[in-house]
Amino acid sequence: MTRKTLSSDDGRARDGALIAYFGYGSLVNRATHRTAIVDAMPARLAGWRRFWRARPDMPGFPAALLTVRPQADAACDGLLVVDRAENLAAVDAREARYRRVPLSPAALDLAGVLPRDCPVYVYEAVPDLPLHPEPPKILRSYLDAVMQGFLVEHGEDGLRRLVAETEGFDTPIHEDRHAPVYPRAVALSAAEEDLFDRLKARR
Repeated sequence: MTRKTLSSDDGRARDGALIAYFGYGSLVNRATHRTAIVDAMPARLAGWRRFWRARPDMPGFPAALLTVRPQADAACDGLLVVDRAENLAAVDAREARYRRVPLSPAALDLAGVLPRDCPVYVYEAVPDLPLHPEPPKILRSYLDAVMQGFLVEHGEDGLRRLVAETEGFDTPIHEDRHAPVYPRAVALSAAEEDLFDRLKARR
């Protein structure tokens, strides 16, 4: 089945209408947002599997970033972000090399209430881009941002689910925590560093 994908103009509001998108990676961390969002709420999306995938367009090395794919028996935690429709082009630009796919609100278990008549999307990596010939690595600075977001929004149990439910967590790490390559890197406490490193090591 071919899923409908949208251009940056689709679903945009006139007169301040709202849109929503389900973040399952760095978008779960509110410190990485660059638009003045209206609201955000922890959520769980049914029917999609999160996994690590190589991306061809990161600078200097074969980075792995998170994406999702449809899978009937899967689910993943994340953050549903409610934003102004005029900000959608900026979010699309942030999610370059991803395609924006419409979601049914019925697929979401929300810790809040979705505004009425608000379209909902998820960003899925474009599948047919050529991958780097070298094996992918996970940016530690990107992983730190993701894990901090899950710790804040879903607690330690949610952080453990992130690791357990995501395919590819055995991908090697590119250690850039103290000289971040990821452009939206976040600061961690010593306790966060220790927790994140222990969870990744166990996986």
